[in-house]
This record gives sequence, structure tokens and C-alpha cells, in this order.
Amino acid sequence: MIKKLFSFSLIFLFVFLAGCGETETTTSSTNIESDSGNAVKKVTIQIDGAAVPYYAPLYLAKEKGYFKEEGLEVEFIYAAAADIVKNVAAGNVEFGFPNGDSVISARAENIPVNVVHSTYQNGLGATIFKVDSGINKPSDLKGKTIAVTSYGSPNYIQLQVLLEQNGLSLDDVNVKIVGTGSIVNSLVVDEVDAITFSLLRTIEMKNQGINVDEFRSDEFLPSHGNVLITSEDYLKNNEDTVKAFIKALNQGLTDMIEGDVEETVKMAINEYSPTFKDKEEVVIDSINNVFIPYLWQSELTKSEGLGTSDIEKWQGAIDSLKKYEVINKELKAEDFVVNLK
Repeated sequence: MIKKLFSFSLIFLFVFLAGCGETETTTSSTNIESDSGNAVKKVTIQIDGAAVPYYAPLYLAKEKGYFKEEGLEVEFIYAAAADIVKNVAAGNVEFGFPNGDSVISARAENIPVNVVHSTYQNGLGATIFKVDSGINKPSDLKGKTIAVTSYGSPNYIQLQVLLEQNGLSLDDVNVKIVGTGSIVNSLVVDEVDAITFSLLRTIEMKNQGINVDEFRSDEFLPSHGNVLITSEDYLKNNEDTVKAFIKALNQGLTDMIEGDVEETVKMAINEYSPTFKDKEEVVIDSINNVFIPYLWQSELTKSEGLGTSDIEKWQGAIDSLKKYEVINKELKAEDFVVNLK
């Protein structure tokens, strides 16, 4: 079932790319002249989902002029991860910011994209449950009803691996499919015993006074959240531009790690994501407690710099997706995950 769902999606991506023409003729980058007379390259980054304040490092890099200092004028647009990968590969946009699993799946279908910055060092998946549910360790999930958004979702694979590594299987639990908009509420109102979804929902529910805990998926299945990608062709012909983008992004990340998160979140909400005006507190908590210590930083980034890719971890993610038949091809992470110097 999982294999068929992913295969269908990826075949569609391949067909789309076949009709897009040469990358060189579709790329949207242009050189324009700034007020000072210096050449500025206009580039576009397509970001996963919608405008949310969690993308604040990118917004900060634009608002503080870090992209401009690197000779770039950056436009933000939004789409689903699968669309991002195909648009980057086709040259419709220069950069993408999808989740890591979508990049691995694309490479398994020979779609030529490269990871150039592992912005999120870990994945966002978690199995979340109420503290009073009797669940204290993964083996306690036996006999419980657990919600996922679909049988083809990365979270479904994460649940499968969590169970397997703790002596259980999917036959030992009741898996329930619940839509993205309802899955959190299904746990809140006790329709299910647990959900395998985004660990950000743990903080959101705690903020609402709901006592929950989680098993983070990265503790047993390596993965990555949002990462910066570009096409093989664009990297080959525009490496300086890619490096310039990364430098500006890293400055935005550094400012948030070392600076005033509250003011940056207010800016991101006011200028880019006004629908979060009533969620400012939980966004600040999430950035301070999850993004800064867990997603944006790792032991590797502390020694090698923000966005550095752990090739072994990427290979572990690839091997896991192959084992569970999400992809059907052997891949080497070093062939498409790049650490630029």
C-alpha cells in the first residue's frame, strides 16, 4: 500500500518534469540593478506549506538586508513539498525548502536536485500522547488507537519503525486515519490514544493546558525537516549564488539563536504570517525549546557550521526508506547531499 502510493506520486513528478523543457530556458533568475548601481540577482525560493513564523530566519535575512548584502533579491513563494522538488529540478525556481524525505524520494526517481544546506538537523515527527493515558514507554502502545494522516505519510513510517524497534508491529495497534486539520483534536477529545504527527503540536497542546508527552521519531529513525535544495544544473553553474544564499540564511539563523526571538517572531507574524497573531506565545516557546536547540543546531553544526549535512545520518534515512519500500532504489547520500566550502 505504502509503496504504491509513493510510486504513483513520484511517477507524476517524473512526467511533469519531462514536459518542462531544459533548465536553462525555464529558470526565473534575472540580474537587476540596485539603487547603488550594483548588479543584484533576483532569485526565488519555494517554501514548504504556507507562510508561518517558523520560517523566521529566512524572513529576517530579507528584512535585515542580509540577502541584499550578498547581491540577492529573494522572492518567497509556497507549495507542497512534492511540487517544490519538481519545480526546482525543472528550473522554475532556483531554490526550494521542502522536507528531507521528499528529496530522497525524488532522487530515487532520478530527479536531479541537491541538498545544499541541512537547515533542520532533525525531523519533526513524534508520537504524542496524554500523560495520564498509561503510556510511559513505546511498548505501552500495544492495543492503543493511534492516528496518522495517511498510510503514505512519513509519520506512518515513523510509527511503524517505532513499534518494530520496541517488539511490536502494526498488528498490535489500531491505526486510524485522521485528516491534518482534525488529528490534534482527535487526541484532545480522546478519540484516539496517541497521534504520530509533528512534535510542535506537543508544545501547542501544553500551551493550552493539555498534559502530553512524546516519543520523538528521530530517536529511532533518522530524518530531516526543511532543507535548502537547488538543482544539479543550477549548483554547477551558479555555485557562488548558492553560497551567497547560504551565507545570508546562516546570518538569519545566527541572529535568532543569539538574539531576540520575541521581536523576530513579532516581525515574522506582522509582515508575513498575520494569521498567527493569536499564537505568538506558542511560536516563541517552540522556537526557544525546539528549533534553536534541536532543529537548527546539533553537535555537528557547533563544530562545522549551521546547515552542515551529516552524510551518515542522511544515508541512514535513505536506508530506512528503502527498507520500508518507500523508495525502491539504492542511493548514496554523498551523490546529492553537498557541503559547500
